[in-house]
Amino acid sequence: IVATGNFHGRTTTAVSASTEPDYRDGFGPLTPGFRAVAFGDLAAVERAITPQTAAVLVEPIQGEAGIIVPPAGWLAALRSICDAHRVLLILDEVQSGLGRTGAWFAFQHEGIRPDGLILGKALGGGVLPVSAFVARREVMDVFTPGSHGSTFGGNPLAAAVGLEALRVIHDEGLVEKSRVLGAHMLERLRAIASPALKDVRGRGLWVGAEIDPAVAGAREACERLLAKGVLSKETHQTVVRLAPPLVIARADLDWALDRFEEVLRELDGTRRTRAA
Repeated sequence: IVATGNFHGRTTTAVSASTEPDYRDGFGPLTPGFRAVAFGDLAAVERAITPQTAAVLVEPIQGEAGIIVPPAGWLAALRSICDAHRVLLILDEVQSGLGRTGAWFAFQHEGIRPDGLILGKALGGGVLPVSAFVARREVMDVFTPGSHGSTFGGNPLAAAVGLEALRVIHDEGLVEKSRVLGAHMLERLRAIASPALKDVRGRGLWVGAEIDPAVAGAREACERLLAKGVLSKETHQTVVRLAPPLVIARADLDWALDRFEEVLRELDGTRRTRAA
């Protein structure tokens, strides 16, 4: 069971779990066996479970969908549902994990533990592509020596880089820094009164700013930010995603947020000009 709006990668089986036509286009034959339910809908998950259900695979916060934060208590209740039906709970924290949300892992905000955890991106420290699947011993013991592998899987250099990335996150206090600066970033963004800004949501140093399509597209906002020296990424034509590096200084974060506010003012003016 997966959630609508998910993103778990671009290999054939991962896009088979997707509900986004653009991600599936050109791939096939697609892998069967996935059932998609609305993200955050606990009743839909329970209805979808059958005796053949192996696992529930979700992101604690959906990234590519536009930094979609589920209702409080959702993840803890999902853990209870999976326990009641003896179904594995697997969390994709490739984007949300390793300090991004102000905790080592997003699941810690609700005090639960998954059966399996998918990690990547920050695990490579920006140096090498490193990813990992981490799980309870009972789950990992399903694999026996030689039953699974890949050409570069577990190579010593990648493992060393991954360990060093974890040490840096720990030693430099980047998880706490993400929590503190993330709260500051959300407070500043939510204080902006602009017709162009419909919504601000996120956790830690990970925010989605929704742009009113009647004013402008998120792509235009990102291009204007780029011209001012700020890199961002749009998604679904309406959301500007802001994910500053965890090492960012508060002064640099404020500078970037000032540029974002400037862009919103420019977009407000563009709308008034068009209306006139």
